[in-house]
Amino acid sequence: MMSLSIGPADPAFVRETLTDAFGSTMMAIHGALIDARGDGAAAAYRDGYPIALLTYRDDGAGGWEVLSLVSIVPGAGAGTALLDWLAAEAHSQAVHRLWLITTNENINALAFYQRRGWNLTRLDEDAVTRARSLKPTIPLESGGIPIRHELELELNLR
Repeated sequence: MMSLSIGPADPAFVRETLTDAFGSTMMAIHGALIDARGDGAAAAYRDGYPIALLTYRDDGAGGWEVLSLVSIVPGAGAGTALLDWLAAEAHSQAVHRLWLITTNENINALAFYQRRGWNLTRLDEDAVTRARSLKPTIPLESGGIPIRHELELELNLR
């Protein structure tokens, strides 16, 4: 594996990556449409080319919410590197909680985050069903699993 570096993400790369992954930069979470570009974005680079993107925002309550983590080259360690970078950034700014929302069918994400110490803290039953009124393009199922619920995971940095 070649070495990775973490740095600011180019706005065009952010827009294109989010649109490719989610259909637009807008995500329907928390009962609202939220711009997934967030307050900050970082990319993992290999040989000068971006291979993963992380976007996040300040939640206004002492934590940072991860809005997106997209790996263009799965298995390269870029997602883990970006999460480690975000945790270090948060710690340096006295932020003690990182958290995110994923959906019930996203088994790979649930495993990925839990292997890295994130804990499942909340289930919002039928939140995705309700979110389709805001973003009708949300698929009904993935891999044969109905997409219905939002799951909150967090990493306590204290």
